[in-house]
This record gives sequence, C-alpha cells and structure tokens, in this order.
Amino acid sequence: MAKKDITVLIADDQTLFREGIKDILEGVKGIKVVGEAVDGEDAVKQAGKLKPEIVLMDIKLPKINGIEATRQIKEKFEHINVLMLSSFEDETHIMEALQAGANGYLSKMLPAADVVNAIKTFISQGPLIPDKFMNTVLKCLKDKPAQDDPLTKKEIKILDLVGKGKSNKEIASELDCSINTVKNHINSVFQKLRVGNRTGAVLKGIENGLISAESSDME
Repeated sequence: MAKKDITVLIADDQTLFREGIKDILEGVKGIKVVGEAVDGEDAVKQAGKLKPEIVLMDIKLPKINGIEATRQIKEKFEHINVLMLSSFEDETHIMEALQAGANGYLSKMLPAADVVNAIKTFISQGPLIPDKFMNTVLKCLKDKPAQDDPLTKKEIKILDLVGKGKSNKEIASELDCSINTVKNHINSVFQKLRVGNRTGAVLKGIENGLISAESSDME
C-alpha cells in the first residue's frame, strides 16, 4: 500500500511568503499542500473543509489572529495539528500559542530545509518545540502555579510506552488508535507535566511515580 501524503494547509497573509513555502513543500515527496488561507477566519474555514493533517499558522493574521484561529481549530477539529510559523520569538507569543493548543512553534527565520525537516520530525515524534525556544517554555511552565490536573489512565499508558522507546506509530498500533490520537495525548502529557519534550516527560513520570524506571529504556 502506498504511503499517504502529509496534507498541509498554509495560513499566512503575506502572499510571497505563503507561495514561497507552498513551492518548497510541493517539491517534497510525501507532502501535499491542499490549501491556503489569507486570514484567521479563512484558516478556520479551510481547516474544517479540507481536514489537513497539519496547518502551518502565522500569528499575525487579519480578522482573527493565528492564536485565536488555532484555538478555534483545536476546539472544533481536535485531530488537526497546528504548527505556528511566526516571526515572533518572545515568551508571550510562544506560550499563548501553546496554551491555545498549538502542537509546535517554528521561526519564520528557519531555512527552508529546516522547515521541511521540522514537519517530518513532527509527524514521527509529535509535539515540536525547537531548542532555541525550550528555555523560554520551561521557564514559563516552571513559573506557572501548580494545578491539580492528573494524567488519565491512557496518558499514563502512553507515557510508559514512550519511556520504553516506542514511536508514535508503534504506540498507535499497540493501543489500536490513530497516530493523531497519540500525538494529542502526548501533547496533553507535556502540558500537565510542564515539560517540553519526550525525555522530560519520561523523567517527570518516573519522578512522580507514574511509570517505573525499570521499564524505561532511558539511561
């Protein structure tokens, strides 16, 4: 069976940038651009109509901004993944985007090849926060007041499988669910444990007694 293409919707009001990203992605095997949106309202509408696997979302958009558009997309279509692709690299915008449900945050200053690699990495590994943003994210999560928001049984199971070195595809197969479902659960785990990557989640899971260190493949 032929491998299904990764479908992408690009939401950006700058025509040259939007078309430039589209041209780059259309030249990559396994990625298919299914639509373009020129403002936040259009992004939400196109996401619902086209059901892409990924929305590349700019923050500064007309009508409604990319953060609000992301919030609406995630509320209506939880399985759609949103990757912010923005020129803003400050603490406020990064955290607002992640709190709205964004599955990752990328800089517009990235070379084209890095954007493509980031999309592929997200598909295989889930929530994506580049190293340059990690310190900002971890600082904000650390400063955030503690909340009683325990992991669900399924989230703990997925965290345990992550600790055993399982890929999203392997986890989805074992739990008989979609890869997108696994990604959404992992994203939830990250937020609840206040970590920014898989390693941090596993270490926090062991520290909190959610999973066993003996069952983890981590050194």
